[in-house]
Amino acid sequence: MRSADLMRTAVGAVVVAAVVSGCGGGESGSAQPTTTTRDLEKIIVFNVCSELGDDALLEAGLDPATKRVLTDPPTGVSTWRVCNWKSLDNRYGVGSQRVDVFSTSHTLAETRVKESVTDLRDTTVGNRPGLIFREKNDPEACYVAFEAEQGMFEVAATWLSDEDNRTGDQCDLAAQYAAALEPNLPK
Repeated sequence: MRSADLMRTAVGAVVVAAVVSGCGGGESGSAQPTTTTRDLEKIIVFNVCSELGDDALLEAGLDPATKRVLTDPPTGVSTWRVCNWKSLDNRYGVGSQRVDVFSTSHTLAETRVKESVTDLRDTTVGNRPGLIFREKNDPEACYVAFEAEQGMFEVAATWLSDEDNRTGDQCDLAAQYAAALEPNLPK
């Protein structure tokens, strides 16, 4: 693994750890999650690592053989399940990309108030309300989150190399991957 890939993997792990650890620090005046821990423990989130089929991944332009599991506890309820895949081709932009798919019981409302979120704007994915944003501690990626009964799904796009010939905006890439995956994810 090249050092740039290793660094991105490490940053991605930090982002997942930060996301999994929660939204608020509990200080006076800080925003608190809108979902209680008790509610989160009852919600079974769709497992993108095992239930998102190869056909759906291929249709979206992702290579099923490159799956990497970031968060997928083997048993019990989990508020996050996260896997990523590499791009199969250059349909959305030239250059090697990694796409992270997050399934969570957390919500768009919680994302809106996270202190680590920047460049936040509204969008629609399919017919679902969504958000496009960046994370302060992951400047190499852009995220698209969209509503689901379980909470939400997030799709993040990251360049895998510093190639001079890469083209495309990360947020546009994430939006295109999210739109391609959305029909295969539960409402």
